Amino acid sequence: MSERSVSKQKRGKRWYTVIAPENFDRQELGETFADEPEKVYGRTVEATLGELNDDQGANNVKLTFKVNDVGSDAAYTEFIQQELTRDYLRSLVRRGASKVEANVTAVTKDDFRVQVQPVAFTTKKADRSQEHEIRRIMIDLTREAITERTYDDLTNSITEGRLSSAIYGEAKQIYPLRRVEVKKFSLEARPEEIEAEEEAAVSVDQEDVAVDVDEDDE
Repeated sequence: MSERSVSKQKRGKRWYTVIAPENFDRQELGETFADEPEKVYGRTVEATLGELNDDQGANNVKLTFKVNDVGSDAAYTEFIQQELTRDYLRSLVRRGASKVEANVTAVTKDDFRVQVQPVAFTTKKADRSQEHEIRRIMIDLTREAITERTYDDLTNSITEGRLSSAIYGEAKQIYPLRRVEVKKFSLEARPEEIEAEEEAAVSVDQEDVAVDVDEDDE
């Protein structure tokens, strides 16, 4: 292919700097290439918490951001997911100890539906009733953390380890714990999406209520 053809192909394309949300200090996440701003919307970018915080010890936490706004030379993102790496999770498992998991889906104060999956690792094998009580504490504290915070505040609480610490502090009274982590935290639906779901549900309910009138009753 000639240099002229290559130049023609690239004409109109440009690089957009991908920017993290405000609660991640608007850090640069990288660059993305497109010929039209509209094509940048919806693209996702991954980074580790360690890269953003300049802390190699946090490279086991993967963060995913999604472009939701585009400027002249920048693409702005929203945070949509945090997940621990598989290698790190495997390293936490110990033979002869318990692994207790929970899965909580709830809505934040500002109407974002999220899913949070905390996981606790005991020092030795706990019995079934102890595991059940640890799971109950995990669910209660996680649900409380979601419903009493905004989406950004919840994100900060999880990425900074405050939710994990709160669970550890209370659950260790049931049985000695070695570690508590948030295995996965993801955005399930935004406020406008939840509103649309509710409107659709109301429409279905109204259809169910409708009653056909028999011709004999007329």
